[in-house]
Amino acid sequence: MDKHSVYRTNVIGAGEVGSAITVDMDKSSIHKTNSSFWDTKGNDVLGATALPLYGAFVSEEKCQLFGDVSGKKVLEIGCGSGHSLQYLGERQASELWGTDISEKQIEKTTQLLTSNGLSAKLICSPMEEACGIPEDYFDFVYSVYAIGWTTDLEGTFSMIASYLKKDGAFIFSWSHPIHKCVVAENDMLVFKKCYFDESWYSVSLGDSTLSLSDRKLSTYVNALSKAGFVIEEMIEQSDEEIMQSQNSDFAKKAKMLPVTFVIKARKL
Repeated sequence: MDKHSVYRTNVIGAGEVGSAITVDMDKSSIHKTNSSFWDTKGNDVLGATALPLYGAFVSEEKCQLFGDVSGKKVLEIGCGSGHSLQYLGERQASELWGTDISEKQIEKTTQLLTSNGLSAKLICSPMEEACGIPEDYFDFVYSVYAIGWTTDLEGTFSMIASYLKKDGAFIFSWSHPIHKCVVAENDMLVFKKCYFDESWYSVSLGDSTLSLSDRKLSTYVNALSKAGFVIEEMIEQSDEEIMQSQNSDFAKKAKMLPVTFVIKARKL
């Protein structure tokens, strides 16, 4: 990846990062950077977001997007440390599958599920690439704060549609693009990044580096439509009870604008 000398403020997680460098989009380089990030410092830097939480201040226990998963086949895109698979496994999902770009994350998932008497079919692969996942097979495909790492959103959504049975559901969450543009400054919320800027950038966090792109909501919606999905529900609002339980600047920001979005879409 050739780096350009373009620096901008950016938001990663709940904090502001000022050293984001615009980079060329090269799939192999981005995959290498991000798999290394999650193999080493990923969880230490960004933590782990997992069900029942979809992200900051949004909960499955309140939203009930899955409903009853007993007897259902589920596939997680970006399974991370495995806690979301554990959550659904303990609710009697019949088959657990997961993919992740990081070998270390796959190992963590295996260890967690085994220690809790559960098992899953896990595949280490970028979500954009064919990796042996069966087609027309799953009742649910889902992704909790992972789908935004893809280098090919339309291709990824098309592959996810192929994995689902007819009328199967795709549920995913990600950091809200408005949140990624706005920072708290002198008790005010200030735009520091253009909402329409979807260029790829690289961020150094300590001795780790990650690469991302902040896509518009319309980019996600249009990619879903192109892949043959119909949107059933979209959640932007933060849960008031969760916000009230946290007295932080991040919670105060969440009262003013969405920091997480969740979409449930149905395969036609």
